[in-house]
Amino acid sequence: MATVTQTPDLHGHFGPYGGMFVPETLMSALHDLAAEYERAKTDPAFQDELAALLRDFAGRPTPLYLAERLTNRLGGPKIYLKREDLLHTGAHKINNALGQILLAQRMGKRRIIAETGAGQHGVATATVAARFGCECVIYMGKVDMERQGLNVARMKFLGAKVVPVTAGQATLKEAINEAMRDWVTNVRTTHYILGSVLGSHPYPMMVRDFQSVIGLEARRQILEREERLPDLLVACVGGGSNAIGLFHPFLDDRNVRMVGVEAGGEGIRTGKHAARFQGGRLGVLQGTKTFLLANEEGQIELTHSVSAGLDYAAVGPEHSYLRDVGRIEYTYATDDEALNAFKFLSETEGIIPALETAHAIAYLVKQAPKMKREEIVIVNCSGRGDKDVDQAARHFGLKEKSK
Repeated sequence: MATVTQTPDLHGHFGPYGGMFVPETLMSALHDLAAEYERAKTDPAFQDELAALLRDFAGRPTPLYLAERLTNRLGGPKIYLKREDLLHTGAHKINNALGQILLAQRMGKRRIIAETGAGQHGVATATVAARFGCECVIYMGKVDMERQGLNVARMKFLGAKVVPVTAGQATLKEAINEAMRDWVTNVRTTHYILGSVLGSHPYPMMVRDFQSVIGLEARRQILEREERLPDLLVACVGGGSNAIGLFHPFLDDRNVRMVGVEAGGEGIRTGKHAARFQGGRLGVLQGTKTFLLANEEGQIELTHSVSAGLDYAAVGPEHSYLRDVGRIEYTYATDDEALNAFKFLSETEGIIPALETAHAIAYLVKQAPKMKREEIVIVNCSGRGDKDVDQAARHFGLKEKSK
């Protein structure tokens, strides 16, 4: 295993990945954002305000929950769930949204835009915009709007304008394209709250740092409970913010194994998936150089996942770097495996997970019986499944499918 570099270089590179690949119009805004973030990191007033909001508004710290029935059913290691699903808005996305809205306030930008796939980041962004009295516009693919109607309504109730995107696949990639077009046009007045460890520098580093509260808490909590570190960490990986948030504080602990679970869709051989590390290639997409799904001509391929939050064509550049150096392993779970895990965790622990989270649970269902009883696993329960209940109910025949 190679030495792990914990921060990108001055130009935002994690090894060969990352960087700044954006129109010249955005370069000044990105440099300003990077400079403001560097000042904020060492500003006690910023850190205190963020900590207070995370505690009193978002509901941190989140519990580290011992899933006893899940542990007994799988017959393997002791399983803990990091309960990000209990946060205000229902997912880890609020951690990053709060950090970025404070940066926007410092820069005097009162108009907020964002992209969203499953809607959780859109809801988090609309929530913080409402909290600080900012205008908010959310771009969302039309396909995602149809399968995530609950979150669309939540965003509208929070005062956000939700703009449907009909180009291409009409999912997350296209929503990001539209958000970036908006930002180019309105860069002086607008801050773009990017939702994952994607895009141009400083976003992959900045979003990672805001999400690292997950792993910092989990590390402290497991040491209090078990007086030792876990043997395995598991998280789903779309762009990768919930995963890097859990993993990053453990990177130097070489005895802690880490596994990121991508969306296997209908299977790798079908081509209908979003598993970038299963046949992806190096390329540049929406501001960053990383692993992505593209053909030999470099054209971005179509993706598929039952989870609207995991069907993005690229993965965060730090994930690509950490895979290269062998620090994190990446695998995948199929739609059917994730749906079965969704039902399994619901019935076993009384916790209905997001379909994104269900991919991590699906991996655990397969892996846990092979592990020793004395081992300890932490799974990041990145979001709750309210938004996915309708979709899962149709799959399991609990609700009639639309004609």
